[in-house]
Amino acid sequence: MTHSVSPEERPRVLVVDDEKFIREILAEFLGMEGYLVRTAEDGSSALAELGRSHYDLVISDLKMPKMGGMELLEAMSKVAPNALTVIMTGFGTVETAIDAMKRGAYDYILKPFKVEEVTMIVQRGLEKQRLSAENLRLKEALGLYKVSEAIAASLSLDEVLTTVAESAIHEMHADLVATWLDDGEGSFFERQHIVSPELKIEAKISKLKAEALASHFAQDPTLVEQGNRGMRFFDGRVEPALQSFTAVPLRMKQRLCGFIAVASVTGGKRFDEGQRKLLSIIGSRAAAAIENARLYEDLRATFQQTIEGLAKAIDKMDRYTSGHSDRVAMYATLLARRLGFSAEKIEIVRQSALMHDIGKIGCVLNLNKPGKLSPEEYEIFKKHPGYGKDILDPIKFLHPLIPGVHLHHERWDGRGYPLGLKGNDVPIMARIIAVADTYDAMTSDRAYRRALPHEIATAEIDRCASSQFDPEMAKEFNTGIETFREERKERGEPIPE
Repeated sequence: MTHSVSPEERPRVLVVDDEKFIREILAEFLGMEGYLVRTAEDGSSALAELGRSHYDLVISDLKMPKMGGMELLEAMSKVAPNALTVIMTGFGTVETAIDAMKRGAYDYILKPFKVEEVTMIVQRGLEKQRLSAENLRLKEALGLYKVSEAIAASLSLDEVLTTVAESAIHEMHADLVATWLDDGEGSFFERQHIVSPELKIEAKISKLKAEALASHFAQDPTLVEQGNRGMRFFDGRVEPALQSFTAVPLRMKQRLCGFIAVASVTGGKRFDEGQRKLLSIIGSRAAAAIENARLYEDLRATFQQTIEGLAKAIDKMDRYTSGHSDRVAMYATLLARRLGFSAEKIEIVRQSALMHDIGKIGCVLNLNKPGKLSPEEYEIFKKHPGYGKDILDPIKFLHPLIPGVHLHHERWDGRGYPLGLKGNDVPIMARIIAVADTYDAMTSDRAYRRALPHEIATAEIDRCASSQFDPEMAKEFNTGIETFREERKERGEPIPE
């Protein structure tokens, strides 16, 4: 059966035998069958050839000078692990040939042999290899499909890029993944550079080379380079030597928003067009996810600016409250960290603390007049948590902050306001902000009194544990604030008195 494929796609066979006649006759007949055949006179020469080029199948004599078939088989497990090996042997060494199969050889041929039998074994072996590769490709496709679903579900740019990189390393067995994104000004920058944890790799795509890749994608979205051909996209040398390189563009509609470059430095590991297509599928999902993640980051930045602006509006209401929201946010963050909150939950606590007094905008009275508020004024003041909830309620993305804003004046003993909640019925975020708010109120100047010393404030928090405050919050806050002050002192930073 003649294989009608291009020279690059023809199965490659290496014949290894110390007898020139056997090498030549096998090379001639297998060549007529459409295979690309090279020969080597012993195991050492074969290893050198395997280091230079990729081979699908190796036919090796068992007994040869310098290095025999068994030694070659063992060495190939490192140099060419994906190549099939067929051992040639005489009747007297059949047991050794069978032992070679136990060690990984695909089959053996008895000398003297018929060329037709050899051809049949080669065809059968390569078909087995093709089916195995197809099965592996299906597994890779399933794995990459799952990855693409994970990419589409994420709004975090770092998570999207990490998922893409890890899938390339684990599913495609790549050794290096670099993701470049556009900077919005017609150029590109490397956003992520990940190498296989098992290898120490020196390889860098420079900004100039990235521009060359972008120019390539303007003409042709296909790129798979083997060996040194891929070196033109790297700046300087690659250590270990580059084996294979592929890259896919990241496009949104017709706009090139970046590219993913993948490299292999593992001997015998070469990417093919099928793997490039799979990576391209991932790239198309990644491009949309990256765009969504960037829009989400812009929205989050706007969100942060909104919160900061509203917090400053609260503090501008009276010169005595200047900086109060920032300090309460700092103290609440300190406590949330001590309680082991996740980074995401800590940020929600911080934002809620910044906004905790937003409802005071609805209280039309001077909250910092000298002396105590009148009963009527106090009743108006007590409405500010409800006003805060009303202000935030129409703004959907601010909803996670509402429990802290609405309920930070609730008490552990149930005598707080506006709902009179008790104990653990008070959301933990509100219990955190209650302690932080009270500490800052005591240690800050007010129109009607001077700031209290730190020691008196913490003693008061300790005294009010289990009545005004959650006892765990009070204990952790007092411990944390002492550590905080000590660390500031060690750094030579001012300590609030």
